[in-house]
Amino acid sequence: MDSEELVRRYAKAMAENDFETLSSLRHPDWHEDWPQSGERVPSHAVYRQIHENFPGGMPHVDVQQVQSAEDKWVVTPSMTIQRIRGSGDVWIIEGTNTYGGGELYYFVHLTRLSDGRILHGTAYFAEPFAVPAWRAALTVPITPEGS
Repeated sequence: MDSEELVRRYAKAMAENDFETLSSLRHPDWHEDWPQSGERVPSHAVYRQIHENFPGGMPHVDVQQVQSAEDKWVVTPSMTIQRIRGSGDVWIIEGTNTYGGGELYYFVHLTRLSDGRILHGTAYFAEPFAVPAWRAALTVPITPEGS
């Protein structure tokens, strides 16, 4: 499978919390960094344990549509993959995630491939916030789809 197909399958598996598929797509040396909290998830087994023990439970979702990586949209009830782009061994997955309590977070997942598998991820999560009044007149409002 080519890099684009690998990343699309990976994003779909993340949205569905499909741990078996994630495991099959991950390199044996896979790990993921979460810089905002200063953590490294050292293995797929630990990743799965974290997600299966998430307070309130992680949502199980159905991906409604998967398109190509050329700025197309993938929509699910709790995770929206808004954009997948990249080439070769470096890809970016952007979207939003709604947690069990209704909290909305934006995320960016920097994805590196090696030997035809996902080797490393770096995930950034951010809560939305209001535009500060001092710059509101200088900028143009966007929606995630318009970014």
